[in-house]
Amino acid sequence: MPDDPQRVEVIPILPSLDIGETREFYRDQLGFAVTYETPAYLIVRRQEMELHFRLTDNRALCEGSAVYIRGGRIGALHREYSEKDVPRLTALELKAWNMEEFFVHDPHGNLLRFGRIPGR
Repeated sequence: MPDDPQRVEVIPILPSLDIGETREFYRDQLGFAVTYETPAYLIVRRQEMELHFRLTDNRALCEGSAVYIRGGRIGALHREYSEKDVPRLTALELKAWNMEEFFVHDPHGNLLRFGRIPGR
């Protein structure tokens, strides 16, 4: 339950080379709402998914960062992103480890890997 005071959440903090460009991509392409923004920090949220970003000038940090997002609505997200022609979107495929997955790289190289157990 989201209101459970004992609940533990894990929220990644990803690097961003440009907070404004990150905001626009996650809001306009991936459907996240902006919940907090400063010139050096950004928080976006979409349903249960929450991502934080911090400003950096090190592109290698972005290109080496990833987050795995798992859940039952992954198929619907993939359809939505396909209809929007989200750049750098891969096909939804069944992987050898029995997960259906797709990937998106944001404009700075952060990898978003989405997965679900088949049939969910």
